[in-house]
Amino acid sequence: MIFWMTPRWAALAALACALSVSSHAAGDGAYRMEIMLDRLDAGAWHAVDPGLVLDHSDRMRFRFRTNFDGYLYVLNQSTSGNYEQLFPREETGQDNHIRSGNEYLVPATDTLFRIDGPAGYEIVYWLVSPVRLSEGFRSAPPGKRPGDKVSPPTLLPRCDDSILRSRGDCIDNGAGLKLVPRDGQLPQNLAGAAAQKPQDLLLLRQKEASVVASPVPLDGPVIYEFHLAHR
Repeated sequence: MIFWMTPRWAALAALACALSVSSHAAGDGAYRMEIMLDRLDAGAWHAVDPGLVLDHSDRMRFRFRTNFDGYLYVLNQSTSGNYEQLFPREETGQDNHIRSGNEYLVPATDTLFRIDGPAGYEIVYWLVSPVRLSEGFRSAPPGKRPGDKVSPPTLLPRCDDSILRSRGDCIDNGAGLKLVPRDGQLPQNLAGAAAQKPQDLLLLRQKEASVVASPVPLDGPVIYEFHLAHR
């Protein structure tokens, strides 16, 4: 389960602002969405491998950027069986309008996420839409929707011994960015929201960044997953 908490370091509040980065216009090529995972270590944020198996009570955040304008929604299915919207919301930031060439933090406030709950894989759903979704998106019909209990995953993270890391980090190749399986069951308020089919999106790795690319402009919302491993 991911909890949010207020950090003790006042300087972290400044990090909640969007950071300007260079990016080409969306019309110049594929539409791109990048996700980076950061962990707080000794009072400083460090980008980590998206397959890193996090430890209980680790503090983390995401960084996100695109080369097009739109709106971002982030939801989480925890290892405890809870399903909830992580962003936007009061604790993590209400302004989910994203602009081309800017980098955004999730959470976007002076809070951060803390790892808790049984070992396994958090399924973090990322929904990116070229237009703002209606309030009906948050008030889905009965079923798997924010606030509902779901069946918790049973798989446990495993270290890939073939990946050597100088710090001895445990890397699980089953974690990180994933396309929604063709026959996968989405939470009810996400089902049917994506205009793009999973095979229309491409996954790329660039150093610590996980990239989702679409060869054509987005004419509706797209959904993909980030499997966050922890023990």
